[in-house]
Amino acid sequence: MAKRIMKSVKQSLPGPDDIYRVALSNGITVLARSSFDSPSISMGGYLPAGAIFESDAKLGLADFVSSSLMRGTQTRTFDAIYNELESVGASMGFDSGVHNTSFGGRTLVEDLPLLLNLLSESLQTPTFPANEVEKLRAQLLTGLAIRAQDTSDVAAMAFDRMLFNDHPYGRPSDGFVETIQSITQKDMQEFHRAHFGPKGMIIAIVGAIEPEKAVEEVERVLGGWQVPGQVSALALPAHKPVKKTIKHHHALAGKSQSDLVIGMIGPRRKDPEYLSASLGNSVLGQFGMMGRIGDVVREKSGLAYYASSSLNAGTGPGTWEVSAGVNPKNLKKAIGLIENELRRFIKGGVTKVELADSQANYIGRLPLSLESNSGVASAIMNIERYDLGLDYYQRYEGLVKNVTRAEVLETARKYINPDRLVISTAGP
Repeated sequence: MAKRIMKSVKQSLPGPDDIYRVALSNGITVLARSSFDSPSISMGGYLPAGAIFESDAKLGLADFVSSSLMRGTQTRTFDAIYNELESVGASMGFDSGVHNTSFGGRTLVEDLPLLLNLLSESLQTPTFPANEVEKLRAQLLTGLAIRAQDTSDVAAMAFDRMLFNDHPYGRPSDGFVETIQSITQKDMQEFHRAHFGPKGMIIAIVGAIEPEKAVEEVERVLGGWQVPGQVSALALPAHKPVKKTIKHHHALAGKSQSDLVIGMIGPRRKDPEYLSASLGNSVLGQFGMMGRIGDVVREKSGLAYYASSSLNAGTGPGTWEVSAGVNPKNLKKAIGLIENELRRFIKGGVTKVELADSQANYIGRLPLSLESNSGVASAIMNIERYDLGLDYYQRYEGLVKNVTRAEVLETARKYINPDRLVISTAGP
């Protein structure tokens, strides 16, 4: 019985037999998969129009532009766009990061044409109306003011700046007060004109629709989009590793908590040791009560309000970092405990039981992450983004089970050097 259940689970995972992938002639790649469990559709996607294209003087421009796309188009006002979405119970939104501007939406299957029409208009013909741009600017500046007083945000921002010195990953994608204030409507129009286009765009549609029909709908609204001058994505510059531990404390008066981030460069998502690093990180600071870090800093010593580790991997070099929120008087002691735990981790690695528990957790939670249409859409976009292969999720269980303790230890030693850490703290 158990074997039949496992076989059924594997067959239900996205794979080459049910992921329909079509490259349109203008450079858009469409991924579609049917799921008739509910009458809904989830849509997601991205295109290469991120913060990597910004100058230092205009940091936050990509975020500003993406947040403005639905504020008005050549045929619809801000109110008209949102009234149409609300009238059918649909949703849609845009976001941006270092490399891409991303989008997502949900609707009933019969309203997919409307959702795609609104997506097409927002991508192709935004007008950046002055009154809406100024309302949004005020919101962005308020967010930056809040960020400047948040010890966690300040510590994380300084960590990125030190770890990625003179690198695009070291810059905040939401910019600074002075850069947001300097961005003009013309800047937004020029950024959109140069970087928004079909080349390199990915769109995934999952739900109660035949895949061929989904592709037809995308081609109907976006197949004719042409931007001859679309600027190609930039190659990332080489990263300069730190040669010794560097520390920085950002003083914020009147705070009752200090936040810290301690870490180093981690693997890219496509690197062969990514999975061994991820499983190792689960043991270090994720699994159960936030792993070994949570156990030693929070549970046993009572020094932290929270303490965990994270592995952030993407297109370029990732980060492997430990973060914690502590009483300011415990800051130095908490840093010492974390450094000691990192040394212990690269000395002995993980135990057989720790690795087995994390492997079982990874395998067990995969089907849960794919229960929703949005989860599947996100999963198949990751397959495309990182060139993992259409059968990745069907191979996933074997990939996880094949990671050994020796591989986890080797990976930890490759990336974690307790004598070359970046330590960022913020608080009183």
